[in-house]
Amino acid sequence: MRRRLFAALLGGVLLVAGVTGCGIPHDTAVEVDGPGPAAESGSFNGRPAEPPAQNATSDPEEFIHNYLAAASGEPDRAYYRAKQFIAPESRGLLREKQASEITLTVVRLRDRPVVTQNSDTTTTVKVAVQQLGVLRADGTLGPAGAGDSEYRFRLRAATAADAGSSGLLITELPNVLLLTDSALGRYYERRTIYFWNSDETRLVPDQRYLPSAVPDERLVSEVVKWLTRGPSEWLAQGVTGLPDKTDLINNATGSDGRWEVNLTMPGVTDDRLARLATQLAWSLPDLEGQLELKIQNQSRRTVDLKKERLLRPVYPLTRSPERFAVYDGSVRPLSFEGEPSGAVPVVPAANRAVVAAALHRSGDEVLAALVVTRADRRQQLRVGYGPEPVTVFNGSGWYASVGRPVWLRSLDPQHPYGLVVAGGRLFRFDGNAAMSPVSLPVAGNVTAVAASLDGHRIALIIGGALHVAAVNLDGGVVTVGQPRPLVTSLTDLTAVDWIGENGLVFAGSEGRPAIYETTVDGVLETPLKQDIGAAVTYLTAYPTNPVVPQPKSAFMYEANRVAYRNPPYGTIKRDEVLEVTPPTAGARASNPTAPLFLY
Repeated sequence: MRRRLFAALLGGVLLVAGVTGCGIPHDTAVEVDGPGPAAESGSFNGRPAEPPAQNATSDPEEFIHNYLAAASGEPDRAYYRAKQFIAPESRGLLREKQASEITLTVVRLRDRPVVTQNSDTTTTVKVAVQQLGVLRADGTLGPAGAGDSEYRFRLRAATAADAGSSGLLITELPNVLLLTDSALGRYYERRTIYFWNSDETRLVPDQRYLPSAVPDERLVSEVVKWLTRGPSEWLAQGVTGLPDKTDLINNATGSDGRWEVNLTMPGVTDDRLARLATQLAWSLPDLEGQLELKIQNQSRRTVDLKKERLLRPVYPLTRSPERFAVYDGSVRPLSFEGEPSGAVPVVPAANRAVVAAALHRSGDEVLAALVVTRADRRQQLRVGYGPEPVTVFNGSGWYASVGRPVWLRSLDPQHPYGLVVAGGRLFRFDGNAAMSPVSLPVAGNVTAVAASLDGHRIALIIGGALHVAAVNLDGGVVTVGQPRPLVTSLTDLTAVDWIGENGLVFAGSEGRPAIYETTVDGVLETPLKQDIGAAVTYLTAYPTNPVVPQPKSAFMYEANRVAYRNPPYGTIKRDEVLEVTPPTAGARASNPTAPLFLY
């Protein structure tokens, strides 16, 4: 919520907390990734609007870093900014495209650039990279192609003949507009827009990148254009776009808390406009005041943006999450200072021989999925739902192993569905524990699954690599779209969960076990816990959201049969487990395992 102009003109920024209600779900907007850089000239709330100029440094390594940020910003000036770094005689090596077709190849540097001084006074700089994706003019980030793993540049000193240039210039370069992940995080703002699911009962988030240089007064127009152009490709199977040929007529206009959006929308109805108003309210969380929707210059609907968000919350959340863990084969509540804790919502008779669990609130009921084990170590999924404590459970067949189950947060409490991994395959389960395999349009051994807060996106670990996919629940049939592979710094991934609307937390190896956070497209990574010492076998998070907020990076995990909280906390201790009898003198206390959140 960085936009100072909006705060000034519209009276502040919406802070949604503790909103209650049900029905149309409510979602987030600008995602804040932690403290930003100190405010500087030409910046919005500390985020610089323009990348460094060509003459900002004569150090070859720093110069190349600056060049790899030069294309940042509005697409129609990307080539202009990049070519300021290129010697006049070599500018033809970077062939231009139309602004609407401009794409930036986003890369992650594997190491520091290698600088070599040549005998002819030029300098060669080699950059080893990891291909991350392609940033398009519409703010979407497509999957990485089969790009190069190394780029080579040759530099020379600028001379008096290079009018307006000083320092260094590039004479040899690849014919591609490059952008590092660090520049993407610095010169762009991550924003969330929303599309309706297939039956238009719930909003589903979709991520976009907005250049910091875009003037505040154009934000409404940019968001409307994003919505008219439809969702990201990987998400398309799980959501519904606006009617074909919907388009913005001129730019949105507005001032003093009132905005006008003029559209063409074939076959428009009042219901369709009402749904669009809700989409816009949540896709523009910076704004308060009135937004008027016009169809071909005719006023059709006016919405109070703040009231719309309050009346139609994205997620049916009504209380803060509660933490639980498995202790001595039973689900038990955890107690931490400053956080709520509640009783186990499962009757004691069913709460035995448990090795993993998923608990979910659905209105006045609780959905419970328990993985239990027997003497021969085979495992079964048991499912029950109803007012807490849940009393009746149904069991699946027995498997060699069953992973952590997850609930798809359906709006229909009478027909709950979830997903679980068993024997390397993905299964759907219902309220009767009936398990059926889910077809995936990609080969590989599935080892983990996690469901987003909206219930229409999942993260999967397939063949040790991270993927995301859209989920369609039409008619109770769980259909998974084409999984999109994400590029990660970690390898041999073992666990994943959603830590935000468009954020994932995952565990793997960087030589030693570690936990990272990444965006839903796999581009902006942050190490959360390194040098863990043992592989993470269980990972769970509470996703940051605007309805019931929670401190960022609320996650728990298990490694070497010991449960932990996110840094700066450590081991979950025995005395933080409630509803258990203390061990007798001299007896060895058990460790909590398989932590989970109930919300």
